[in-house]
Amino acid sequence: MDWGLFLSALISSTLMPGGSEALLLYRLHEGGAPVALVLTATAGNVLGSLITYAMGRLGNAALHRRWLRMDEAAVARAERWFSRYGQPALLFAWLPFVGDPLCLVAGLLRSPLWLFVLLVSLGKAARYALLAWTIG
Repeated sequence: MDWGLFLSALISSTLMPGGSEALLLYRLHEGGAPVALVLTATAGNVLGSLITYAMGRLGNAALHRRWLRMDEAAVARAERWFSRYGQPALLFAWLPFVGDPLCLVAGLLRSPLWLFVLLVSLGKAARYALLAWTIG
């Protein structure tokens, strides 16, 4: 396993800035195995998204009351919107500026973990696979 790529992908999918795509392209240019590199980058990126999801899930009460100042009616409206539109949007959790907050909100609104992992993994794997395919 390419631990450098894994860590780069993990860090870049949390609320901290970073980008693992350049390292993936470099590793591919060096002759690395595309499938192994895509799987490594995807695993790191999904783990980072899970950390962000956990931050939202564990910080739920504090975020509602202190920072977001959301009453129960506002939380209920947000949950209805997210249950209707937010779940499919998790396929785009790889997008810059949008993906990390989307993962945080998914945790905050208690998106089912299995569905979160499935959708985020599919989107991130597709992004890395497409990137590797365009280079290969």
